[in-house]
Amino acid sequence: MSPRASTVRTNSKRSLPARWIGMVALALSLALPLGTGSVRAAPSPLAASAASTTHVYLLRGVLNIFSLGLDDIAAKLDSQGIPNTVANFVSWSSLADEAATAYRAGRIKTIILVGHSSGATALPDMINKLGQLGVPVKLAIGLDSVFKTKLVGGNAERYINFYIASGAGEPVRRDDGFRGKLENVDVQAVPGVGHVTIEKNQIMQQKVIGAIDGVVFGGRGRPAAPPTRMAAPQRAASATGYR
Repeated sequence: MSPRASTVRTNSKRSLPARWIGMVALALSLALPLGTGSVRAAPSPLAASAASTTHVYLLRGVLNIFSLGLDDIAAKLDSQGIPNTVANFVSWSSLADEAATAYRAGRIKTIILVGHSSGATALPDMINKLGQLGVPVKLAIGLDSVFKTKLVGGNAERYINFYIASGAGEPVRRDDGFRGKLENVDVQAVPGVGHVTIEKNQIMQQKVIGAIDGVVFGGRGRPAAPPTRMAAPQRAASATGYR
């Protein structure tokens, strides 16, 4: 992998530029409201404070060209006031260093990780390094992790691995060093989902955002999400759910 393949996008009131250094019991509603417009509710002061002290790190896969749906997720986080960084998976180590520095300084209180493909495969390494630095991870979400991903340590409170059983992705394994909650969720029944589309799929984006919002806002008056128009087959999937 050439260093020129790595790019970083940061969205935050606190600039955390990423430097190059060389990666079920989930209960989320799939119902997406329909419509062409919306009025976004202003978040409560408590919710706004929770958002501003959170940082979501989103790791792209190989070459930065197969994980562009993470940019869409980042834009939705921006609209909710949640700071985030989008970077290539090879930046996981330097991102961990920067997150640890900001956490110790009190600028970040909640760390959330999201990765697609090789970016998902890198998540356990980032979790483990943060653990060695004494920094907790509240939530990690992998999207079709590859290469026999294994959780070997760290202190992520919850790890959700969305994978496509019939494709390149596979369940994440764990050893005794990982003490968080691990959820492997097969999403092959979601319409239109595939290894290179999972992070672009509207249903999957909604699930990722929903899991993040649940951590950040909880019952603190999260801002209302705008209605999203979906094709009829996806509306049907929303109503029936999937295993």
